[in-house]
Amino acid sequence: MNNIISEAKNYFENSSKENGLTTGKIRSISASLYRALDDKSIDNVLTACEHLLDERQWALSVIAYDWAYRIRKQYNNKTFSVFESWLKKYVTGWGDCDDFCTHAFGELLSQNNELFTHVLKWTEHSDFFVRRASAVILIYPIKHDKYKNINPFLISDALMNDNHHLVLKGYGWMLKILSQVEPNNVYEYLLENKSTMPRISFRYALEKFDKELKSRLMEG
Repeated sequence: MNNIISEAKNYFENSSKENGLTTGKIRSISASLYRALDDKSIDNVLTACEHLLDERQWALSVIAYDWAYRIRKQYNNKTFSVFESWLKKYVTGWGDCDDFCTHAFGELLSQNNELFTHVLKWTEHSDFFVRRASAVILIYPIKHDKYKNINPFLISDALMNDNHHLVLKGYGWMLKILSQVEPNNVYEYLLENKSTMPRISFRYALEKFDKELKSRLMEG
């Protein structure tokens, strides 16, 4: 395992976003490195992921979250506590928050909607990216129609007038995705909350509605 991690570090030693490194390129390398892992059991892979995250380098974090998603068929009742600890320890901005939550962490919530009770608590966290995560993590379950026991509007209610613009954008994005599967419910929600919802969230949320519905919502 240490050899694979060293190889990953060597790949990106002189690479960065500034000189053309993209998430797509990293994921391609990640797939190759993952295939080289001898032991793909969940405990071994999550340990490797933690070593990568400990380096606190963007490219290695992308690999860690990618590997965590690749073992999704092995998730168990201990996985949430591991993922939550990563969220609070290693995620520091909107990019890694979204990468983690719209893949591995979102898949875990899809598999077990009962975990939503823990996610709700994130809306009160002091770090903005944890609060953003409470909304963004719902995007994967909503897209895959695996949110039967989840009420997304509880999240937008809790984050309604958050003091960070990236949190406001986050729940607006979530509502936009929800509008594609529950258009009537989201329309009614926006109509009811248009006087209190910050403009940035409101505009994100109504983006997928047709022109007529957008006009109605924007009136007044």
